[in-house]
Amino acid sequence: MYDHIKANLRRAYDMKVEEREGKSTANWKAAARREFLTLLQMEGRRTLLEIGTGTGVHGLFFQENGLEVVCTDLSPAMVAAAQAKGLDAREMDFNNLDFPPDSFDAVFAMNCLLHVPHANFGEVLTSVRRVLKPGGVFFIGQYGGHDEEAVYADDHYEPKRFFAFWTDEQIQTEAEKVFRVETFKTIALDDAGETLNFQTLVLRR
Repeated sequence: MYDHIKANLRRAYDMKVEEREGKSTANWKAAARREFLTLLQMEGRRTLLEIGTGTGVHGLFFQENGLEVVCTDLSPAMVAAAQAKGLDAREMDFNNLDFPPDSFDAVFAMNCLLHVPHANFGEVLTSVRRVLKPGGVFFIGQYGGHDEEAVYADDHYEPKRFFAFWTDEQIQTEAEKVFRVETFKTIALDDAGETLNFQTLVLRR
């Protein structure tokens, strides 16, 4: 099932580079990103892996702020867009992070792990943990707030994308199986209805 989901995601995102390049980063996302950068700077962190980088907007932010950044995405077209920004971007998925153990001080995942089925979430966290240095930090930011996983019927992407949402309690419980949850915060979203919020976690290996 997950392989089929990943294949559809690759096709969907390959066709949406231009659209996503035209989007600006919401202020609340930028604030969460900046807060994580501040933590990394306070701890003297130097190397960062961004997974699910898309066109590389966030990776470029961290690189311009002095970090040594490597980006990954499963979409070849997205990887090419990130490379065009001068980023070290590579085509790979969450389960197959082709790096030696303990490679990075930090990992950043903005709105990408919500494409991972609940049944596969733990193995993805374990994959990330393997490449994170002991004591390293992992940022997750994604929509959630209720328990649901399905292909989004009204999605304008083709093929339509799979999404998996967690309640606030669930995602913390799952994260704690692999990492120590250092901070968990939610951001209320005016345009996401009554059931979705934005969840941010900072996890420590």
